[in-house]
Amino acid sequence: MTKTNLPDVAKETHSEKYAPIDWVGMGSIELPLLLKQSDGVYRIPARADAKVSLDKKPSRGIHMSRLYLITQDVLTKNEMSLGLLGQATDEFLKTHEDLSTQALVQVQFEAPLVRKALKSANQAWRSYPVVLSAFNQEGVKSYFVEIVVTYSSTCPASAALSRQLIQDGFKQQFQDQSLDFDVVHSWLGTPQGILATPHAQRSFARVKAEVGPNYNYGDLIDIVEEALQTAVQGAVKREDEQEFARRNGQNLMFCEDAARRVKEALDDKAEILDYVAEFSHVESLHPHNAVSHISKGKKLRSF
Repeated sequence: MTKTNLPDVAKETHSEKYAPIDWVGMGSIELPLLLKQSDGVYRIPARADAKVSLDKKPSRGIHMSRLYLITQDVLTKNEMSLGLLGQATDEFLKTHEDLSTQALVQVQFEAPLVRKALKSANQAWRSYPVVLSAFNQEGVKSYFVEIVVTYSSTCPASAALSRQLIQDGFKQQFQDQSLDFDVVHSWLGTPQGILATPHAQRSFARVKAEVGPNYNYGDLIDIVEEALQTAVQGAVKREDEQEFARRNGQNLMFCEDAARRVKEALDDKAEILDYVAEFSHVESLHPHNAVSHISKGKKLRSF
């Protein structure tokens, strides 16, 4: 059977007509990733963006199918890593050597991690939103990890106001009588003893860091959770919940405090080359959020 030459309008070249394009490609490509965890390798659903620049010579378009096939072939048959994404960008440029000087690939997924309880022997699975990406400019590659950590933030101002109410309640109860340790101790365990509690809210730290090709996204999650001290918990018993309450009381945070805690932790890590982070406290007092934003002050200033 004679092979028919099919038309390819992407090969049309009219320099006076086709301006360069920063990025062109595909977004949200569906694919399964092989994700290595401490207890084995899991195949999980993910979405990938695959793009190249169109800036070497005038052309109507790029070879979309080549990007798609490389993404499916490279990213689904090997354990996911930043270095693997870098390999994919090399292939993007190799198949677009006459058209492109830059390539970009990123994958986003929910990473399942086992987290130990604060006090008890329990442990639970937690899912963390993760975005891994590689940027390639004529063979020079940069790698990025973006994660979201959910934590609890207890308002310092509300805590101070609550303490004042507790002090006033204590004064009203005991100002006209001599203090007896056992009576006071017992009273503190009643609803009247702690008649006010500070407001707290579920909060979110979104952090994007430039790292090396062998960096593990789980390390960034650990750094952020350790800095904040109040990451939300999975399975808990009463001793875990009490420890969580203690940590909230000992780590009162405005969104500004959260930002400075994480900044100090990230600045201390040589493997974190650059970063940008945003902290959102989803207020229980207000209908709006309190938000702060930090960066290392280099290239990364926004997401």
